[in-house]
Amino acid sequence: MSSEPEEPQLSKKAAKKEAAKLEKLRRRQEAAALASSASSLSVEEEDPYSSNYGDVTLPELKSCFQHDAGNWIRAVANLNWTQVRALTPEMKDKELLIRGRVHTTRPVSKNMAFLVVREKGFTVQCLVSTQSEGVSCQMVKFASGLSRESIVDVLGVVSVPENAIKGATQQVDVIVRKLYCVNKAVPTLPINIEDAARSDAEIETALQGGVQLPRVNQDTRLNFRVLDIRTPANQGIFRIQCQVSTIFREFLLSEDFVEIHTPKLIAGSSEGGSAVFKLDYKGQRACLAQSPQLHKQMTICGDFGRVFEIGPVFRAEDSYTHRHLCEFTGLDVEMEIKKNYFEVMDIVDRLFVTMFDSLNEKCQKELEAVGRQYPFDPLKYKPQTLRLTFEEGVQMLKEAGVEVDPLGDLNTEAERKLGQLVLEKYGTEFYILHRYPLAVRPFYTMPCYDNPLYSNSFDVFVRGEEIISGAQRVHVPEFLAERAQACGIDVNTISSYIDSFRYGAPPHGGFGVGLERVVMLFCGLGNIRKTSLYPRDPQRITP
Repeated sequence: MSSEPEEPQLSKKAAKKEAAKLEKLRRRQEAAALASSASSLSVEEEDPYSSNYGDVTLPELKSCFQHDAGNWIRAVANLNWTQVRALTPEMKDKELLIRGRVHTTRPVSKNMAFLVVREKGFTVQCLVSTQSEGVSCQMVKFASGLSRESIVDVLGVVSVPENAIKGATQQVDVIVRKLYCVNKAVPTLPINIEDAARSDAEIETALQGGVQLPRVNQDTRLNFRVLDIRTPANQGIFRIQCQVSTIFREFLLSEDFVEIHTPKLIAGSSEGGSAVFKLDYKGQRACLAQSPQLHKQMTICGDFGRVFEIGPVFRAEDSYTHRHLCEFTGLDVEMEIKKNYFEVMDIVDRLFVTMFDSLNEKCQKELEAVGRQYPFDPLKYKPQTLRLTFEEGVQMLKEAGVEVDPLGDLNTEAERKLGQLVLEKYGTEFYILHRYPLAVRPFYTMPCYDNPLYSNSFDVFVRGEEIISGAQRVHVPEFLAERAQACGIDVNTISSYIDSFRYGAPPHGGFGVGLERVVMLFCGLGNIRKTSLYPRDPQRITP
């Protein structure tokens, strides 16, 4: 009697390996079956409204104007875009076209989904529902699958809900008729805009309730700045910054100033000291300008009378503080003086009071957006700016128990303390401190007529921090050379600057202010990197 041979027993390791192989095969078969099913389903259930949604085609993105290029070009051909910020309840039942980013998606069912679309910090809720004309289940699925930050065009009708909308800035809904994706964002973002837009107060409140919300730190924000600047607060900050430079330019033009553009590659230091970026210029030593100081003075000597410039300034100082950058945007002014350097302070006074008034009037929505994430109190200032001498400031500090060198500069703590004292005594956070000690000012600063230890110079303070430095300049060439040597500057490197005063130079003065610092202090922000679009400090040169 014969018996069948027994099958060899597999080892435990081999058995596991075989089981894994079978499981892998099963998954492949299921995936293939699912794909086949979906394919047949799409054939069986062809969407009659497929032209109402989808991705914008490449030919259309190449600015093709032919109507047969795609569904999107036919849909938007005779329409104009409406800004999201302009959507109001008064537009009820109006058909319109908007473009924005997918802020959030919320599928409700296969027949309904909500999108929140964001444009420049303003958001609107959009409803995609099969109850609307021209909307299919496939379109709802398409809308639900859009990744955050994708750019979409939405054609729809404005509707006004009975209850207030909490998840969007605009108090209307857009009932979607057509939806096209102009550009897709990757499914997983390095930072979420919702997280980046959250205030510290929101995070702390949630934490007290047992919920830990993500906090996006400063370095992460700057590493992915292209995403970070999409938040409502950042949209507000840089639109306010735009207004600051615009008001600066318009005011000065109205005062008979001429805008100039000076070189940033120069042969010698423009401010003195070691905080200068040095470089090779075709075999010659050169550096990046620390300010347009020398050239704006030379231009005054060229009979322009009053000039200003808005441009980059470079400082190679190793300052790891909340208010210093290695590159910033300088707002610089220079002007002839008829009688005394108070004329320069008069311009500062009227310019900045005009600026603050205008920002409060024209940038209300932007200031509100900034305040929601970074709460701050409106700046306190007077119609006519307070002026104190340096000696008066030192005396106020002394009476408050703060000892400072009467012939030295004020450190950060002393500046803040003086700002606090001025606010308590005079009710203002914006003031001018003038007649600074000569030893702490640049070589081209004119000494006081009555005391050579002091100078015809001034600083301007906002919320206890210095934002403006200005003075009357030395325009007598021999005296200028003497002052340069006393400050350790090689006169040969600035010979063309000194020579420009040998051909007849009017008395003149001016000031400079950092654009980023103005916005930082006006909005009560704690770090200048928040007001620099792509900051450059000792540790950052990208992005």
